[in-house]
Amino acid sequence: MKPLTATLAILLLLFTSSFLQVTMAGSAFCDSKCKVRCSKAGVQKRCLYFCGICCEKCHCVPPGTYGNKDACPCYRDLLSSKKTPKCP
Repeated sequence: MKPLTATLAILLLLFTSSFLQVTMAGSAFCDSKCKVRCSKAGVQKRCLYFCGICCEKCHCVPPGTYGNKDACPCYRDLLSSKKTPKCP
């Protein structure tokens, strides 16, 4: 009985972890654009996080790894609570 219970517990754990990963993933468009945008960032995880938020909200990401924000005014104009630019 113990091996069956352990097997079921492991399967349940694998299923829930894969489900959470899928639900937390962003769109393929934003993920690919932000990967390019943040490719040279010093803190990759933070850059990808904020870029993803901005992309989902604005549906665009400026080209290149830095600057060019005029290509996407919504992305350029998003501000943090401290009134600083939110998007990398």
